[in-house]
Amino acid sequence: MTEYMLLFRNLSGDGQYITTPQDMQDDMPRWQQWMSHIAQQGKLVSSKPIDYAGVLISNHGTADGPHRQAGEVVAGYLICKADNLDEAIRFGQTCPILKYPHGSVEIRSILPFEL
Repeated sequence: MTEYMLLFRNLSGDGQYITTPQDMQDDMPRWQQWMSHIAQQGKLVSSKPIDYAGVLISNHGTADGPHRQAGEVVAGYLICKADNLDEAIRFGQTCPILKYPHGSVEIRSILPFEL
C-alpha cells in the first residue's frame, strides 16, 4: 500500500481564504463525513487545515504570506494510504473542496526517504 498526499487548493482573497467563517462552519460536517469514510477503511494517516499566514523562502530571500499561483493557495492536506493511484483519485474526486468553482485536489505519492 502506498501513501498519498492530497493537497487542497482554492482561490484566496487579499490576506485570507475566500471562504467565509460561516462557509467553513457549514462545510465542516461534509469534511468530517468525507474523512470518516477514509478513516473507516483504515486508510487515513493525517489531515489538517493550513493557516493562511506563512513565509516563503527562496534564493531571493523570504517573503511573508503564502505562495499563490494564479491566486490559488494550498488550504490543507490529507495523507492517506491507498492500494493504487486510482483509489487515491477516487478519494480526491469526492473531496468537499470541489464544491468551490476554483477548488482542486492535487494528488502526489509519498516516496520513502532513506537517510
